[in-house]
Amino acid sequence: MIDDVRTTVLAVLNKNNYGYLSPMDFNLYAKQAQLEIFENLFYQYNNQINSENARRSGTDYADISKGILEDIDLFNVSSPLAPVALGFFKLPNDYYFITTITYSVSNVDVVLERVSQNKITALNASPLTAPSVDFPVYVQRRDDARVYPDTTTNVTANYIRYPKDPVWTYLTLGNGNTPIYTPNASTQDFELPKSYQNELVIKILKYAGVEIRETMVVDFANKQEQQNNIEQQ
Repeated sequence: MIDDVRTTVLAVLNKNNYGYLSPMDFNLYAKQAQLEIFENLFYQYNNQINSENARRSGTDYADISKGILEDIDLFNVSSPLAPVALGFFKLPNDYYFITTITYSVSNVDVVLERVSQNKITALNASPLTAPSVDFPVYVQRRDDARVYPDTTTNVTANYIRYPKDPVWTYLTLGNGNTPIYTPNASTQDFELPKSYQNELVIKILKYAGVEIRETMVVDFANKQEQQNNIEQQ
């Protein structure tokens, strides 16, 4: 899909001689466009759930929240956490947010409750409320999770990861010729479903329009984006 997106973006820019978008800039804008759409999925899902609760949404083929959730689930992964110290486990580098943290005992997964730093201090203040093997908890920090009790092992995180950065790989022909697409081990396609191709094109065009200071490109992209937003409501 990434080559189709780039081809479409260049076609729009070249149609009226708006300028050229280098592969490096395209990859940068593609990353930002995909990330913007990815993060917006969660807002769309929340808004759709609110609409369903207000009985303003349909079911079956009109069940929009189900489709959004399926798109989000593409980034749902599970990964064992490596211990970095007693009771501390390193969180994955690519996590967007942690859904659950579990530990395995006798082939049974036990879900740890997430608590704040203030609450764990209060829980540990009394033997009656202190975390135990049967009722474990964790405090999430930026790079790691502090698990209580600290004897807990075999810890796994279930989380939504960030999409991988798209990379359009190419071969430079020289003499001012346009680079050609050459898929290889370094190529990374968009991870969003193909249904987002049009939205990716629009957002990349908006970034490109700002770079070349072409207001007509930005205006075109903004109008298309507004139309998409209306159709999604």
